[in-house]
Amino acid sequence: MSGVKVRLDAPHCRELLRQMLRIRRFEEKCAELYTKEKIRGFLHLYIGEEAIATGVMQALEPQDAVVATYREHGHALARGIDPRAIMAEMFGKREGCSGGRGGSMHLFDAATRFYGGNAIVGGGLPLAVGLALAEQMQGRTGLTVCFFGEGAVAEGEFHESLNLAALWRLPVLFVCENNLYAMGTALAISEAETDIARKAESYRILAEAVDGMDVVAVEAATRRAVAALRAGEGPRFLECRTYRFRAHSMYDPQLYRAKAEVEDWMHHDPIPRFRDWAIAAGELHEADVATIEAEVADEVAAAIAFAEAGTLEAVEDLLRHVGAEARA
Repeated sequence: MSGVKVRLDAPHCRELLRQMLRIRRFEEKCAELYTKEKIRGFLHLYIGEEAIATGVMQALEPQDAVVATYREHGHALARGIDPRAIMAEMFGKREGCSGGRGGSMHLFDAATRFYGGNAIVGGGLPLAVGLALAEQMQGRTGLTVCFFGEGAVAEGEFHESLNLAALWRLPVLFVCENNLYAMGTALAISEAETDIARKAESYRILAEAVDGMDVVAVEAATRRAVAALRAGEGPRFLECRTYRFRAHSMYDPQLYRAKAEVEDWMHHDPIPRFRDWAIAAGELHEADVATIEAEVADEVAAAIAFAEAGTLEAVEDLLRHVGAEARA
């Protein structure tokens, strides 16, 4: 499947840039709204990692399933969930994609087959294996993509999930977003083997390490993996090497990494990197970029207005969906 390539014409370049900018501007506003206490609880931003969600989603079809992490706003937006429903969920409103009960870490949308949003580190891995097994047993054509951070590699379910996926040749694509820090612990401190792709290969799963700051590289690698999955060649694994520009969460004082390191990684920002390349290649122009920025700004503003106008759940409904309901 090495011949699979990305079509980089002007429309596709606009789409890639638009999706990355949507994620970036949406999350920048979320950070602002958090400081105003419009958004409460935990908030984990995806800023810096936009190329991964954007690149991966380009290769998926509507019948495919997606399992994400607690840093999932970018995945949800790129998958096609209405940004108004996402923002309303962040506000805890009934109009949110999870009815206001999930918040930032538990976005869900059955229509796009987006199965979370999972607050448990590594918790999505066995869910993805189950979804892929269901596809296989029922003879359907969908595949499952599971996103997780490198911190999940230390969890037992990582090894159990890869083992079962390999044994049963399941149609699942594991995507490790390796941003080098599991909360505040550097990868080299917690893992004797820091080559995550190599760990996957120990389960006889074909794995590839890719520059997670390069949206084209991510899409190309995903298309290769997806082509193999649809051909029934068993699970695939991508290690996307990336970096988050913001702290682990809004509560994180970020004392575990030097400012110089963050500043150095920001020179690899996936958005200006791709934008500048597309302009130099003649596929985009400055006017195109300005138009995209304006459209994204309007979309984010509309999402905030929708969330502000939303309704809180009635007190008498608060016990619904939290346990078995008695039937007459």
